[in-house]
Amino acid sequence: MLALTRKKGESIVINNNIEISILEVKKDQVKIGISAPKDVPVYRKEVYLQIQEENKASMDVSGIEALKDLL
Repeated sequence: MLALTRKKGESIVINNNIEISILEVKKDQVKIGISAPKDVPVYRKEVYLQIQEENKASMDVSGIEALKDLL
């Protein structure tokens, strides 16, 4: 993991096409802005993990159904 220190108004660039900017800092919260191409999905981690769990559950059910169809 790369750890960087940034101040309000400063940014980092990832892969030449994703920019992460520090918009505001208040006590224990940091507001960030993310500029990325439309084809790059951007999720909060808790949402991403939930999507992954739902996809896994869907694949498990689909696999069982496919096996039933074979029998």
